[in-house]
Amino acid sequence: MRHLQVLFLSCLAALSGCGGNAPPAAPSSASAPASQEAVSRIGDVTIRASAIPTATLSEQVARQYGIARSDATVMLLIGVRRGEGAQETALPAQIVATATDLRGRTHPIQMRELRSGDPSSGQALLDYVGTVDVAAPDTLRFDVRIVREGGATSQMQFSRDFYPR
Repeated sequence: MRHLQVLFLSCLAALSGCGGNAPPAAPSSASAPASQEAVSRIGDVTIRASAIPTATLSEQVARQYGIARSDATVMLLIGVRRGEGAQETALPAQIVATATDLRGRTHPIQMRELRSGDPSSGQALLDYVGTVDVAAPDTLRFDVRIVREGGATSQMQFSRDFYPR
């Protein structure tokens, strides 16, 4: 949850710096980072997925995630949590993700673990991150398969529109 909050604030800060003779605003789904999150709840487990252009990440967040900032790259960030609010705990999982563009081409997304925080304090976070190239304007449909420890499997499917900056 903290990663998604930091990511949201970083994206908001990046977007607030835009100005000057900017072209007309894209539809709200492209310009509002909060709308980029897809959520799935199964019992007490919540899965959150965000698809965000890497160019909107701050230098610090991009460095932390090990991702190059680019107008042609989208970051997929997935968190699997049990519980709610301050009681949330990160759950390990295997994530298989693909993105399909409007031309019907499927792009596998190599997902990797991203660990941060202090495990001894109970503040350790575990997220999964991957990137996919996009030639904006385009719409990507994300298909995500999540297999948690113990074998419980979940599926997510969501679409996001991406526009040139």
